[in-house]
Amino acid sequence: MKKLYLLTLLTFCQLAAHAQDAAYQLPPKAIADMVDAPLLPRVSVASNGQWMLLLNVQDMPGIAELAQPELRLAGLRLNPRTNGPSRVTYYTGLRLRHLPDGKELLVQGLPAKARISEVSWSPDNTKVAFTHTTDNHIELWIVDVASASARLMPNLFLNGVFGTSYQWLADSHTLLARAIIGGRGEAPVLSPVPLGPIVQENAGRKAAARTYQDMLKNPGDEKLFDYYAAAQLVRVDLLGRMQPVGEPGIIQSASPSPNGQFVLVKTRQRPYSYTLPVSSFPQQVKIVSIEGLLVKNLADLPLADNLPTSFDAVPTGAREHGWRDDVPATVYWVEAQDGGDPKKAAPVREKVFTLAAPFETEPQELASLPLRFRSISWGTGTLALVDGYRWSDRKEMTWLLNPTTKSAPVVLFNRSSQDTYSDPGQPFEVRNAAGRYVLATDAKSEKLYFIGAGASAQGEQPFVDELDLKSKKTERWWQSAAPYYEVPVTILDIAKRELLTRRESQQENPNYYLREVRKQKLTALTKFPNPYAQIGNLTKQVLKYKRADGVELTANLYLPPTYKKENGPLPTLLEAYPVEFKDKVNAGQVKGSPYTFTRVGWGSPIFWVTQGYAVMQGTSIPIVGEGAQEPNDTYTEQLVASAKAAIEEGTRLGVVDPKRVAVMGHSYGAFMTANLLAHSNLFRAGIARSGAYNRTLTPFGFQAEERTYWEAPEVYNKMSPFAFADQIKTPILLIHGEADNNSGTFPLQSERFYSALKGHGATVRYVVLPFEAHSYAARESIMHMLAEMNAWLDKYVKNPPAVGTAAPAGTERSSTN
Repeated sequence: MKKLYLLTLLTFCQLAAHAQDAAYQLPPKAIADMVDAPLLPRVSVASNGQWMLLLNVQDMPGIAELAQPELRLAGLRLNPRTNGPSRVTYYTGLRLRHLPDGKELLVQGLPAKARISEVSWSPDNTKVAFTHTTDNHIELWIVDVASASARLMPNLFLNGVFGTSYQWLADSHTLLARAIIGGRGEAPVLSPVPLGPIVQENAGRKAAARTYQDMLKNPGDEKLFDYYAAAQLVRVDLLGRMQPVGEPGIIQSASPSPNGQFVLVKTRQRPYSYTLPVSSFPQQVKIVSIEGLLVKNLADLPLADNLPTSFDAVPTGAREHGWRDDVPATVYWVEAQDGGDPKKAAPVREKVFTLAAPFETEPQELASLPLRFRSISWGTGTLALVDGYRWSDRKEMTWLLNPTTKSAPVVLFNRSSQDTYSDPGQPFEVRNAAGRYVLATDAKSEKLYFIGAGASAQGEQPFVDELDLKSKKTERWWQSAAPYYEVPVTILDIAKRELLTRRESQQENPNYYLREVRKQKLTALTKFPNPYAQIGNLTKQVLKYKRADGVELTANLYLPPTYKKENGPLPTLLEAYPVEFKDKVNAGQVKGSPYTFTRVGWGSPIFWVTQGYAVMQGTSIPIVGEGAQEPNDTYTEQLVASAKAAIEEGTRLGVVDPKRVAVMGHSYGAFMTANLLAHSNLFRAGIARSGAYNRTLTPFGFQAEERTYWEAPEVYNKMSPFAFADQIKTPILLIHGEADNNSGTFPLQSERFYSALKGHGATVRYVVLPFEAHSYAARESIMHMLAEMNAWLDKYVKNPPAVGTAAPAGTERSSTN
């Protein structure tokens, strides 16, 4: 009996060990060193081109920081101690560099252990404001540029729940801030005993909603949301004098007019939703004076819970309220003319309206658009650019608009949003006296300037163009050329054609330069060291090949620095992220540049070149549906064909061992990974991080699929690897953040998929990372993730076990295609 008891106890302990937490592990030193490589500073340039602010980026936080208190309310994640967002990448130090002479000043007086965010130049560029997050609140600080010294604005605690918590006024002496309400008392203490059941009801009204995380769940959550989201607008000057502006409320945004006399205030109202985030809650839009008096109630918008499921569906009524940036005080907004439903025929789909101070007249119609409104860029009284789009065929248009004459918009660009080769770039904007960004033009408002990525068959070659609005012809000022990848950050002087650029190559890490185009002169402004100096440069080769149906594909190939072809093919890690297209030609366009410096982020597959693997990164997986056909109608077929073509190309080059290939992906890439293992035998192992595997759990659309489950059940079922769990025989590693905040990728997706695989005898391991969201952040989590991945790859790919009776890797399983 005693022997049986000990055997039973031992068996129980062995089983229980599978459910216990494991200690955090470290990957091989070469991988860990790459993770810990120092981060390059970020920069912010004053609008007058005189100063460049260099911001030191915080290292990876520890898991203890992620374990701080967190509330998940209405789609927001809050730290109740600070009354701000719970997950922020902070800056830890500031330096100012005077561009004319290169003199660099370390900003003095910063808070100890600084956690800086929301950095903003004053309109006159003499000050820089930023927020500092302490253990208990969020503060506002001001940097005097001339003296490079920082000081605290006392007695002001900001409410950072909705992001940007302050804005400069045009005088560069006053700021408008959202502050914690004084005397609000202690946070609500919620009883664990419910007062009754939670009831939701719908009276026959269509109210489809996608799957969202972190929704309100009960009246207690509503009380907490009210407590932490409520704010008081305050006007504060540089002397620290404060004045409340209007009444407190759930103020999601407050934007001062360019002349600083009015404030456009958007507040969220009850009734709240338990299925939709705060962005869909009822909204009140009003204009108040800078003293806080109500001037105009612009809109009272209901709960947006009855939108069609199309991606470019919008609520009815006025929306997109904002200030014209080029005039003292004129507000604009947009109203759908199709009931918000893009599937309804409508020659005019949107109208844009304006209303000028003192806001007592009827609104003026500014423009009628045949496509859904996307954005507007203001320039002068006679020039603005309006962007519109249509999701169904990825159509994108830009119109020239004369705000004074209100004449019919003139088409400037008409293209597919997926045709990167024809992308004209973004219009360059300058900051006006009010601190607002407006289109940069010549004196006659006849020319505009565009900065573009320069996508081409040779890879991206960023450019600066001058566009003549009369002739519609462009003059190319400058374009990046091999062997460098150089990105225009801003135009410092239009007349002199002086640019601030960021330049890099495969061997040189990014640094900033002054490029004088007319003089053909290049001057280095920074000399950031190579973060991988102890590791060695990573070089890539851009592969170009075709899949069986003729669609052109690309992949970035990385090989170990010591690799020699005569040593034979290598075990290989293939990483990808599928993208949907409506045109085969656009699907085959080259992405990225062969001349970029390889910087390895936490989720990259490139770490494994240090372990002797060939890595195919950014592998093209286009899913094409032309005409009436939707891309996902043949998702699995195109998925397998793309992966097969990539492996065949690597095999043809002699660097990929087709019988030792693993596939990995994150999010939609994880979904891809599971589907490839379900529908082919091309791989020896798979790694899927933070994915969704059962599409019936996202029934009102997912990724680029806007049809519902009930409209296309066969698509949802066929695309769900969960439905094919019995066919997955390839070892698969599942990793998921315990606190995933991404729409649709609930940890439940991995939990249920693991159970299904385990129930069918699959080789599967499921790793949950405590406190991690959809993107992983803590050093311990990232190191452990990499250790798990490395062990999985070594076990099943580099030194794979005997395949046995299963189909060998490198073959297709056509019966399920």
